[in-house]
Formats: sequence, C-alpha cells, structure tokens
Amino acid sequence: MHSSPPNFHDVHPSFGEAFRFWLKLGWISFGGPTGQIAIMQTELVEKKRWISQSHFLHALNYCMLLPGPEAQQLTIYIGWLLHGVAGGIAAGALFVLPSVSILWLLSYVYAAWGTIPALAAVFYGLKPAVMAIVAAAALRLGAKTLRNAVLWSFAGLAFVGLYFFHAPFPLIIAAAALGGWAARRVWPDKMTLPSHGPTAPADHGRGAKPSLSRAARVIALHLALWWGPLVAAGVLLGWQHTIVREGIFFSKAAMITFGGAYAVLPYIAQQAVENQGWLSQSQMMDGLGLAETTPGPLIMVVQFVGFMGAWNHPQGLSPLTAATLGALMITWVTFVPCFLWIFLGAPHVEQMRGNATLTAALSGVTAAVVGVILNLAVWFGVHALFPAGRLDGFVLVVSMVALVGLHRWKWDVVGVVLGCGLLGLIYSCL
Repeated sequence: MHSSPPNFHDVHPSFGEAFRFWLKLGWISFGGPTGQIAIMQTELVEKKRWISQSHFLHALNYCMLLPGPEAQQLTIYIGWLLHGVAGGIAAGALFVLPSVSILWLLSYVYAAWGTIPALAAVFYGLKPAVMAIVAAAALRLGAKTLRNAVLWSFAGLAFVGLYFFHAPFPLIIAAAALGGWAARRVWPDKMTLPSHGPTAPADHGRGAKPSLSRAARVIALHLALWWGPLVAAGVLLGWQHTIVREGIFFSKAAMITFGGAYAVLPYIAQQAVENQGWLSQSQMMDGLGLAETTPGPLIMVVQFVGFMGAWNHPQGLSPLTAATLGALMITWVTFVPCFLWIFLGAPHVEQMRGNATLTAALSGVTAAVVGVILNLAVWFGVHALFPAGRLDGFVLVVSMVALVGLHRWKWDVVGVVLGCGLLGLIYSCL
C-alpha cells in the first residue's frame, strides 16, 4: 500500500468507494470514448480528486497509443493506480459488464422480433445526449490542455488531417509525439503537461517494479486467459465452427485495431459482412446504432456481430445458445488483451513520469487528442443532425440545451442521458 500526502488524505478512496464508482461508470458511460473520458475527467480529476490532471493525461496518452478501446484501458490504468491489480480488474470489468448485458438483451430482441418502436424512440432521444457529451468533452479538455498557440496548432493539424484528409490515426499520434519532441527544442516552456494543485494519492503509483520475470508472468497468465476459451471451443465444436472462427478473427483484430472504434469499424464491417458473411449490411448498421446508444465502448458492436453471426449460422446449436456463446467469445477476446497491455506496460510508463523529453512528446499527443475528439464530435454531429440530408430540429434543440447544461451548469450526465431518452420517447409519441 502507499501513503497519501496530508492535503489529500480525505479524498483517497477505499476499494469499496472506487468499486461503486466503476459500477456507476459502467451504466452511464454513453458517448463513445470521448464521452467516457469526459466523464472520468469530471468525476475523478475535478470532483473526487482521486488523480491529478497531469497524471490523468499521462495515463490517457499511453492508452491512446495502444490497440483496443482507450477508454476502457484508461479505467484499468486508474483502477490499478488506486488499488493495484485488483483495482484494475474491477475497473476494467465493471466498465463493460453493464454494456454486455444490455447489448445481449437488445441483440436478442432484435434477432427474435426486429426493431421495437418504443426502444427506437428512446435511442432517438439519446442521440442529442451523446452529441452534447462529446462536445462538452472537447470543450473541457481543450480548455485544460491548449494553453498556448503551439498546442492549438497541434490540435488543429490533427483535426484537419483526420477530417479532411482521412489520415490514419496512428500516423496522427506518431506525428504529434515527434512534433512535441521537436517543439521542446524551440519552445521548452510550452511543451509541458498541465499540473493543477498538489499531487493526488494516485500519483504515488502502486510500486510495481518492472522486471523481466514480472513481464514473463504477466504475459503467460494473460495469454492463457485470452486463448484458453478459444482453444476449448475449438476442441469441443470444431475449428470451422462459426463461434471459433469469430473468436480467431477478433483475437487478431484486438492486436491491430489502433485508432479507436471509428477507425476500425469499417475494417470489421467489411470482414464480417463481405468476407465472412456472418450478417448483412443492414444488420451491421443496426448493430452500430445499438452500440452507439448503449453505455460502454463503441467497439461493443463486435458483440452484436458475434451474436448475429452465430444466430444466423448456429451449426448444430440452437440459435440462442450459439448467439450467446458467440457474443461472449467475441467480448472476451476483445477486452482481455486490454488488461495485458496495461498490467504489462503501466509500471514502465510510471517510471518515465517526469522525463522532460517524454513529457514534451506526450504534450503533443495530448493536444492532438483534442483534435481527435473534435473530429469525432463533428463526424457524429453531422450524422445525427442530418440523418436523411435534412436538419433534424429535435436533435439540434435538445443537444444545444444539453450542451449548455453540461458545460455551464454542470448537469449530471446520468440526468442528461435519462432526460434525453424520455424526451425522445415523448416526442416520438406526439
């Protein structure tokens, strides 16, 4: 265990307090990675003060470099900082479990009965809530990180590169890190991560010292957990079974899906629809809509792909049994690697905190992340506001009210999500 400095003695959470927060986060984490990171920024840095601003950004920048969902990896990282391996497991698992259960239920309803008008109405109301959460994230993070013209230029270039030139996400991040390193030589005082107030308890880390033997143990354990269920399914069902083929494909995808959900969904959709034939194009689009409007990472759409693929091709099992096993298999092989990347790399990342060169590179990445969030906000906004080429007045008005409420009056995210869902239901009934 680590001790907390006097200034923060009363805000260091017990494991129970942290557990309750991670459970709550799993149910309210709407808005994709940007919205989820915004909620953690507000709750953990500004309100609870469990982690400092600079440490939060340090962890976020590392997670942005990894394959897989960065928001979930950030929860694992912070959970590990607060309460070691047990904290990381609790944070990472609770972040996705509510989404797993909700999306399984919605997938079953969709597969068995098709779309339900009442659910569609609620989801329609959630669109402006998601828009507002994402926009508020861009405003909040930009205000805290873009402290000078140099950092503004990093954010602007990242947005232009992604939105107008569709540059690969890894290239944007690599260029930002290299640019931050180079800019330090010219403007050393401008390339630093922000620091707000005294050091929070999590800033003392968990004392896990990196070593070759520790790395070997972490890798061996996670590989066994990662591939064990897949090997068992292959032995029991056959290596050509839909569930096994889905597991193998998404295990590979977990290692190469850099750039967040929006960057990898086109690749996943092409493979699942055109190359594998697990589901139709319209089913894939409906699944993306379900994932957009449920809590948890947007990449949870892969669970829907696993469900529908096995439902459509049960191969000797009942459709519901096959679909449930397919959904669980894809969820397992997608998220277990996240724990590996954090538990393996976080101790090394912690040792490098305070390194001036690394800090400059990460400052460039932090600024670029604002541009990335803005790109996602604009992308989502265009699709939500102009679903059929015409402006949707309901989405525009509700999203603006929600944005002002979140940004100016600090409305609670849970209230915004529930209120917008209710408004969507009421509006659709008029």
